[in-house]
Amino acid sequence: MEETHNNRTSLVRGAKDIAKEAKRQAAKNFSKAVDRASDEYSAQRSYNRFQNEDEEENNYNSYTQQDGLYADNASNEEDGASSDATEGHDDEDEIYEGEYQGVPGYNDGKPRDGQVALGQPVSDSLKSRKELENERQADEEELAQQYELIMQECGHGRFQWQLFFVLGLALMSDGVEVFVVGFVLPSAETDMCVPNSGAGWLGSIVYLGMMFGAFFWGGLSDKVGRRQCLLISMSVNGFFAFLSSFVQGYSMFLFCRMVSGFGIGGAVPIVFSYFAEVLAREKRGEHLSWLCMFWMIGGIYASAMAWAIIPHYGWSFSMGSAYQFHSWRVFVVVCALPCVSAVIALTFMPESPRFYLEMGKHDEAWMVLKHIHDTNMRARGEPERVFTVNRIKIPKQLDELVEMQNESANPVLKVLFKIRAELRGIWLTFMKCFNHPVKENTMKLAAVWFTLSFGYYGLSVWFPDVIKHLQADEYASRVKIHNNERIEDFTFNFTLENQIHRNGVFVNDRFISMRFKAVTFIDSSFLNCYFEDVSSVGSLFRNCTFVDSFFYNTDIDDTKLTNSRVINSSFHHNKTGCQMTFDDDYSAYWVYFVNFLGTLAVLPGNIVSALLMDKIGRLSMLGGSMVLSGISCFFLWFGTSESMMIFMLCLYNGLSISAWNSLDVVTTELYPTDRRGTGFGFCNAMCKLAAVLGNLIFGSLVGITKAIPILLASSVLVGGGLVGLRLPDTRANVLM
Repeated sequence: MEETHNNRTSLVRGAKDIAKEAKRQAAKNFSKAVDRASDEYSAQRSYNRFQNEDEEENNYNSYTQQDGLYADNASNEEDGASSDATEGHDDEDEIYEGEYQGVPGYNDGKPRDGQVALGQPVSDSLKSRKELENERQADEEELAQQYELIMQECGHGRFQWQLFFVLGLALMSDGVEVFVVGFVLPSAETDMCVPNSGAGWLGSIVYLGMMFGAFFWGGLSDKVGRRQCLLISMSVNGFFAFLSSFVQGYSMFLFCRMVSGFGIGGAVPIVFSYFAEVLAREKRGEHLSWLCMFWMIGGIYASAMAWAIIPHYGWSFSMGSAYQFHSWRVFVVVCALPCVSAVIALTFMPESPRFYLEMGKHDEAWMVLKHIHDTNMRARGEPERVFTVNRIKIPKQLDELVEMQNESANPVLKVLFKIRAELRGIWLTFMKCFNHPVKENTMKLAAVWFTLSFGYYGLSVWFPDVIKHLQADEYASRVKIHNNERIEDFTFNFTLENQIHRNGVFVNDRFISMRFKAVTFIDSSFLNCYFEDVSSVGSLFRNCTFVDSFFYNTDIDDTKLTNSRVINSSFHHNKTGCQMTFDDDYSAYWVYFVNFLGTLAVLPGNIVSALLMDKIGRLSMLGGSMVLSGISCFFLWFGTSESMMIFMLCLYNGLSISAWNSLDVVTTELYPTDRRGTGFGFCNAMCKLAAVLGNLIFGSLVGITKAIPILLASSVLVGGGLVGLRLPDTRANVLM
């Protein structure tokens, strides 16, 4: 019995030793196969996903790697059979033996004393800059193909949807920022007593901040990363948006909104670049179009909040006469909430793996890709599936000439030098956007972005103002005119609205706890009258005379007494600041409701563009949408009523949104990864510049003529659409 037991023990030990030796030999043969495949691919530039070799020594099957750097376990996908890559797998997502080998080593053989050894590659130090750039370009092409296969293996699932909603909040913040400008402008200028010379600066300066922000943050994202730049830019926007709601002076308010716009300017170029880099080719057009819907959601959110908050003057509070917090400031705070939510959610998301690979950070990229793969596989109910990528091609890193500073230099100088170096890097990357082969595309994209934005933002300013003028004309048609009236010993304690009093005489009258709304007194006299707790909105006293009158706690001052004489009268405890009220203000409600309808009309266009983006093509949708938008502008000629203008606003918005979505997708796909953020940022900066010019030009034409705005917008949109049709089709492109 003992001999039998000992024999069995010996047999077990022998079997274990044989298994260990077989495993060691398999690993050794696997490494040889990897090296052989790498050498073969360097010579042939083949791109096979699998290659099978029969090893004569032990008849083991080895899997070579795509580009010498990409391995896949076919048996694991087909029937779940075990292999060296999956042995020891458990539920804790370990890095398995044979699965991840780290950053591929470069040439071991190094030329010595300036000599090139026979059969060894030439050292980078002996190559010209052009040769190195050509090698990097070849590496980029190989990486683009390989990365597409990797994203297909990672699949489209939970990770992409998580990032979709996080980036959607950031894009929603950009939409909110654009609408906040228009909604806050009248209230802020009235509340802060802005003279006519300063009116309109708010809209222009915010767009200018967004213009510089788009260029800066887009360029910086190509240097330090998508996620990090988006976090910083959104934080800047959120902080200064909150701060702007509390400042009292108009100049300080302008500064805060400008910096807030500078921060949000980075949202659009970074969001689309970031999301496109985690999408496979067949998903990219559709899902980038769905992402565009968040901009529309931001507009709906801003319109609804303005409609619900701003007209409620009673929501305000004041601390003495120096500090007042009106309802429009509450609206500004509420509109900053999507930005804050985006910053919080973004802290839990990883950096773009495509950016990591572009920077040569192989390990970081591999870990993010594995995280994407594992997240999607767990959501599918397949947690046992292994991420089979071993190594990923990284493009040749070209050293840039950088001035070295003394280590003992002043810390302030070091910071300034760092800023200077980053700005120089952004500028150099920007200049690459005008090099072959992307130079022509950059010029065409800039033209399309400019024309589409000029027409869209110009008409967006013109439409509401035209409606306001129509309302004002209707309001003026209902004015009550009183001539040569004489009122004595009467107490006015109610609201006077939309009236004109000419050559009136008021003797011993009392105006107590009342309001003048759009009331004008012309050539009238007030003798021994008493004014207490009076507010006047849009009211004037022109060529009037006040004799022995007393004013207490009113807002009647020199700005409302035009060419009037004040004799033996006194003013006590006058109200400071500009008085504003929205009580029963039909006009305010109506303007916000019109914007809400116009934004909601974008929804059908968004859905159509998302469903058809990959079917009819980006360029057909871009050119067709812009041409149809331009044609629809001609029908504005027949808009003579509010209802007709509102219908045309909704039609125009619904037609133009497909052009915006297509342009976002095309711009993302046309630029290579190393300058995608910079190129997109430049195009978006041109968009904001066009918005500034559109606001100024179209705003100055309101109430003067309809012909120039209609013809200008139509011709610009049609011309831009024709240029867009000349862009290259990117539907079948992989991300370079």
